[in-house]
Amino acid sequence: MTDPVALTAELVRCPSVTPNEGGALVLMERVLSEAGFDCTRVDRGGISNLFARWGRPGANRTFGFNGHVDVVPVGNVADWTHDPFGAVIEDGWLYGRGSTDMKSGVAAFAAAAVDFVQATPPDGAIILTLTGDEEADAEHGTVAILDWMAEHGEKMDVCLVGEPTSVAEMGDIMKIGRRGSVTVKFTAKGVQGHSAYLHRTKNPVAALARLIARLEETPLDQGNDHFDATTLATVTFDVGNPASNVVPAEAQATVNIRFNDIHTGQSLIAHLAAEAARIEAETGVVITLSSKINGDSFVTPPGDLTRLVAGAVQTQTGRVPEASTSGGTSDARFVKDHCAVVEFGLVGHRMHAVDERVRVDDITQLKDIYTRILGDYFA
Repeated sequence: MTDPVALTAELVRCPSVTPNEGGALVLMERVLSEAGFDCTRVDRGGISNLFARWGRPGANRTFGFNGHVDVVPVGNVADWTHDPFGAVIEDGWLYGRGSTDMKSGVAAFAAAAVDFVQATPPDGAIILTLTGDEEADAEHGTVAILDWMAEHGEKMDVCLVGEPTSVAEMGDIMKIGRRGSVTVKFTAKGVQGHSAYLHRTKNPVAALARLIARLEETPLDQGNDHFDATTLATVTFDVGNPASNVVPAEAQATVNIRFNDIHTGQSLIAHLAAEAARIEAETGVVITLSSKINGDSFVTPPGDLTRLVAGAVQTQTGRVPEASTSGGTSDARFVKDHCAVVEFGLVGHRMHAVDERVRVDDITQLKDIYTRILGDYFA
């Protein structure tokens, strides 16, 4: 039997801070190849990725897993109780950067897949897509794998992303969708001058503050059956003016919107541009914007896949997982264009934190849940 705890520890010891592969995908390719998976490195743009398939391409049923082995930086190493890449086990916890997000998830579904195909070879195929570019720009990670799959005729019928989704207890939450994310930067250009002679100036700070206040105070929607209300947060406001008696020529501010499926990234950008134009007309200060859509919202409607995952989780944990769309973005936003996708994984309260850690027993239980999902899918 493949030990998911030992495999998690091996992965944690790989210092795979984005974009460095750190040996993590080399390890996974070895483990999966030895188990009979056909493995292909799909590296692009300086990012390492791995595609692995057990079974023939084009099988009548293909179950997919998706996950990432890259991790965020550790911060100040001196703040950690243990070496962040040491994978120390203490008092039932495995410590290390990426232990929660999401090397334990990768280890659990890889261990489940390896043992499943060896013990009960299914009538179908299992695909694992592993990326080293989820924590950064995500331009050459899962997207690159899906592009490669399309070029080579590879297809998943359904996919489970092993991100940490549980909140308080294992099995309380599964993700059936995600909010979209768009970031917009405003630049307001006025007329610089002495603060005692305001009639000779056009103050970009005041104009931009008015715009931000209007955006913050006006709800974009009330949410719907699958999503909470859309939120807008001002994440920075920058003037860079060291003088107290000068109205500056320029000010900048950036907002991030997490939105539901009432909107698209483009519709929100258009809305913000219209609001900026209103302030420009009122003040004479020119306001331009630049934007980046990090992902549109999506939802996997209740159906065979959601019932499959929820049923397996309930069988193994005794809990019926709530179907949620909360949280940030994940690579599920790319997978949903390929096939139906659901996310399920560990309790994520320590991810990205100092002393990131995961309960050893939870890793083993997660493997059992993934094994149950495979068994039910191929039954």
